[in-house]
Order: sequence, then structure tokens, then C-alpha cells
Amino acid sequence: MATLIAPSNNLPHEDAEALRKAFEGWGTDEKTVITILGHRNSNQIQQIRRAYEEIYQEDLIKRLESELKGDFEKAVYRWILEPADRDAVLANVALKSGKNYNVIVEISTVLAPEELFNVRRAYIKRYKHSLEEDVAAHTSGPLRQLLVGLVTAYRHVGDEINAKLAHTEAEILHEAVKEKKGSHEEAIRILTTRSKTQLIATFNRYREAHGTSITKKLLDEKSDDFQKALYTTIRTFNDHVKYYEKVVRDSIKKLGTDEDALTRVIVSRAQHDLKVISDVYYKRNSVLLEHVVAKETSGDYKKFLLTLLGKED
Repeated sequence: MATLIAPSNNLPHEDAEALRKAFEGWGTDEKTVITILGHRNSNQIQQIRRAYEEIYQEDLIKRLESELKGDFEKAVYRWILEPADRDAVLANVALKSGKNYNVIVEISTVLAPEELFNVRRAYIKRYKHSLEEDVAAHTSGPLRQLLVGLVTAYRHVGDEINAKLAHTEAEILHEAVKEKKGSHEEAIRILTTRSKTQLIATFNRYREAHGTSITKKLLDEKSDDFQKALYTTIRTFNDHVKYYEKVVRDSIKKLGTDEDALTRVIVSRAQHDLKVISDVYYKRNSVLLEHVVAKETSGDYKKFLLTLLGKED
């Protein structure tokens, strides 16, 4: 369930004109920017972008980049991009700046096959080379095999389950993760080719056979990037809502908020399942997510995130 509150009868040209007025004079009227863009869905925002360029012969994104600053500007920028283009940007930043391979895994496992295909197409259009090229260029060994396999997968979508295959592949994965030895290739093959439904059946069979989740002993302080990516892959396939809740929790509980991670989850999930993520967060931490966001962030950045959460500061 989404948290975004958007009207069904907005007029793109009127929104474009209101935004232009917000940019005029001394200083930017950030409240108007938040009120409009924080209450419009992706399709409405793309209509506003087209209307703004049609009226003023100016790119709305570039104007916002010049008017806003800091975490607020970054959050607004990522929010108003088309979803596939936003994920392409997130993937590129993750690879070239922080090497946050979890972002690559998220995009590859949470999105539907057609959505992932659109991200790859948007990546080529924006960066003039493919996502898999950049993934391969920034990784090596089993990690490269896993991530390239994930970003290039086009999985079957359906409810069919092969119980015998789930049993067999649960044991293959058991050998692969046991004491972090075994066949990387077989684990990668399973995770990069099977449907999400089949994988969940395999993970459930693993739990039944071994009395614990497949990720239970996969990570420790000695885990390398491949093991961390393997862990994230299994978690996102198994329950991406719980995974995102942990991303948010980790972004806040550290010394100093990880604004990039917090922004990524709120911006990318506000139109999808952010309400469910927020509910899981409350059950896990006994505090409302909007209260934590209000405490850990400030200024227009805080107001914008709260707006996307369906709350007003």
C-alpha cells in the first residue's frame, strides 16, 4: 500500500505555472515545491515536466537543481525522475561512488522483469553503455557472476512450483552456504534463473529441512562482498518488505543518519508499499517511522520525506 497522497484532478499546466512562480523573486518558495511535487504520482509529475518545458522552454529538473540544495535537492531530483530512470541513476551512483552492491541487488530482485528491462534501457540511454557493462567493470569473481546474472535476468512470472526441484535446490544451496564453501556457480545459477515463486518455495524447503533460514549463518564479520550480496539477494527475494525495513532501521540507528539509504527507500517505495514497510517498522521498533524521520532529519528535506510518507510536518 502506498503512502503517497495525490489528487486525481490536478492540472499539469497550472502546477507548472505555480512552480515557476515559486522560483521567482528572492529565494525559492520551497513550501510550494513540496506541496505540488510531494503530492503528485509519477505519471502526474511527468505531465508537469512536459508542461513546464512547453511553457518556459526550460528543463524543470535543471531548474530545481539550481533552486534547491543538499539532501532536499537530491530527494526531489530522485523523486521526479521516471522510475526506470531513477533506478538507473541509483545503480550508477552505487557502482561508481559507494560501491553499494545492495542497491544493484534491490533493483534486480524487487522489480518485475519488465521493470528491470526498462531500467537497463534507461541506463543505456543515460550513460551510453549498459548496466551489465558497468557491473562487470566494477566487480570480479563470484560477485561479478552473481550481479551480472541478476541484472540480465528475465524471470518467468507465475505461481507454478516444482516441489521436487525446490527440494533438490535447497540442498544445493545448503552445500553452497555451509561454512561459506561449496559451489558458487550452482548458487548463482539458482538465484539468477528461477522465478521468485520457485525461489521462495526453495527457501521454505530449506527451512523445513534444516530448521533455520538459509541466511541465518551466511554473514559474519569476515564476510566478503559476494557473501553480503548473496545474503541480500536471498532476503529481497524472500521478503523485500522486511529487507527495506532493515535498510531504514540501519540508516537511522547509526551515528549520523544515512540520508542516501533513507531517501532511497522512501522515494522508491512511496507509490508502492511504503505503508506496509512503515507498519513493519512500527511492529519491529515500537515507534512510528514518521516520528523517527521527523527526529532524525530537518528543514525542507524533513518536510518532503514526511509528505511522501503521507504525513505533514
